[in-house]
Amino acid sequence: MTMTEGPGMIALLGSGETAPSSGVVYDRLTTRVEVPLRVSILETPAGFQPNSERVANKVADFLRVRLQNLRPEVSLLPARARGTAHSPDNPATTAAMLQSDMIFLGPGSPTYAVRQLAGSLAWQRLQARHRRGAAVVSASAATIALGVLAMPVYEIYKVGAELHWQPGLDLLAPYGLSIIFVPHWNNTEGGADLDTSRCYMGQERYDQMVTLLPAELTVVGIDEHTGLVLDLAGEQAEVMGRGGVTVMRAGRTQHYPRTSRFVLSDLGPFQMIDPCAGLPPEVWAETESRPRVAPATPRVPDEVRTLVEERQDARTRCDWAAADVLRARIVVAGWQVKDTPDGPVVEPE
Repeated sequence: MTMTEGPGMIALLGSGETAPSSGVVYDRLTTRVEVPLRVSILETPAGFQPNSERVANKVADFLRVRLQNLRPEVSLLPARARGTAHSPDNPATTAAMLQSDMIFLGPGSPTYAVRQLAGSLAWQRLQARHRRGAAVVSASAATIALGVLAMPVYEIYKVGAELHWQPGLDLLAPYGLSIIFVPHWNNTEGGADLDTSRCYMGQERYDQMVTLLPAELTVVGIDEHTGLVLDLAGEQAEVMGRGGVTVMRAGRTQHYPRTSRFVLSDLGPFQMIDPCAGLPPEVWAETESRPRVAPATPRVPDEVRTLVEERQDARTRCDWAAADVLRARIVVAGWQVKDTPDGPVVEPE
């Protein structure tokens, strides 16, 4: 588990879980961890899709490259549907989670994820491991599902259901926070003809949905290619990636641009808890920790990671001159960057 005491960090991604822009988030979560890094990827949010394993494998491939210095051991957990051989209640399905350092949940359907995970053994194990120090990473649909209420995106946007909210997994409720998460906050996929901001709802429908919410809830909007990292032990939040985060609470709206930090009490009456409270004793007991092992290779400094991301952005723009300058700066710092189909790989010179 992580080398900090108390609960692990929670990273809520608006989108881009395998994009270079998300790299800083994964680096932040693994600043001090043991080697090998043990990662569990829950297929549940996309469990209704025939290609849920492929969706999870894409994330696994990205993490193996991005976090290569930590020699990640990645396990795909096919907790796809209750009442099947791959049930979230099957102990064998999520056994690898018991000693995970990072647990990832990604794209799919938020309401499907809630139906399959709420009250399940998989969900209990996730909470227990998180409270013992494992980081939790959510993206897109899973980010929605972790809130007190979940936006039924498919039901409204694709099927035409009436505007409504559905219960969420409410991960932060024990900590005193009642939050609704809205990823894809600044989405523009609809172009000039269709407003797809506010997670494809569009501003007009979103404003109507807000009127359906109890006044005491906090709404957190997370831009595309942006992560909100919650450090519960440090009682702080940090905005990372390309965009910003918008917080609506008690009738006020506050925008936090990239690199912003703020206290968790800005999101509600935050409180620390007895880590085993509300969890079955047998689940708490089985999620034991393991000895720490020092990394076998040096950690890539944050400033070098930033240069690598700037270079990747330059390459995306086909600005080869700027990319060459940034490569030279990386070399001067004592590192080299290799371009692979899965993204840049950074190694000591």
